[in-house]
Amino acid sequence: MTEPIQSHSPAGKLRVLFITEEDPLYVIRLFEVFFQEYPTDVIEVCGITIDRPFHEPPWKTLRRLMGLYGPLGVARIGTRFLRAKLSGHSIAGLASERSIPMYPTGSVNAPGYLDQVRRLAPDVIVSVAAPEIFRKELLRIPPLGCINIHSGRLPVYRGMMPTFWQMLKGEPAVTVTVHEMAEKLDAGGVLETATVPIAPQDSLDRVITITKQEGARLLIRVLLKIRSNQAVATSLDMKGAGYFSFPKREHVLEFRKRGHRLL
Repeated sequence: MTEPIQSHSPAGKLRVLFITEEDPLYVIRLFEVFFQEYPTDVIEVCGITIDRPFHEPPWKTLRRLMGLYGPLGVARIGTRFLRAKLSGHSIAGLASERSIPMYPTGSVNAPGYLDQVRRLAPDVIVSVAAPEIFRKELLRIPPLGCINIHSGRLPVYRGMMPTFWQMLKGEPAVTVTVHEMAEKLDAGGVLETATVPIAPQDSLDRVITITKQEGARLLIRVLLKIRSNQAVATSLDMKGAGYFSFPKREHVLEFRKRGHRLL
């Protein structure tokens, strides 16, 4: 089943609000490409909200990372993270360079933030690794809806770390998906996909980086289609739906047996 998204003013600029998380290692790669390549004459980034990752205490995030990378890997990731922070290279910095206003919040579902978004009046809201589930009040604000970019084939690879799971399951490529957002997680209609090949012996670090960069270009194509009334959403058949949580140590061991590495 397909359904077109109707744009209200195709002759004007499409007003886009981003909701994302501060990640100077991977998510930032999407914004580096997007901000360099999106056509500013027809797309206006009217704001960006940068949230904290995972919405959990730092010790819980550290425990997640220890389970995934181990002590040595966490040390390497930590060093890269610290260098990025000290350099000042950040998503917020990229936005500031382009005079894109920032709208911080403790929760994207808080009444005060919702009122702020209504005043901002975006045509569409784009979620890029947003760490919080959008509730129906937020989903209903933009007239052209909310869309999400997900580095997995839907509905099979719903959930967390889809790139890792596709590599673990022996997929030949990662499927990057831009889809409509619904109240049910990763269940909205698919607007468009792109693929990033996986080598027989590859690194999660490399594949994630490329998926973010190609995801930016995919997102630009989808936004242009939305603006010109050419975007068509294909409903998902949830019969084959899967859901993956954050990988554990046993999954990492299996990942390495396939010949892949994390970093």
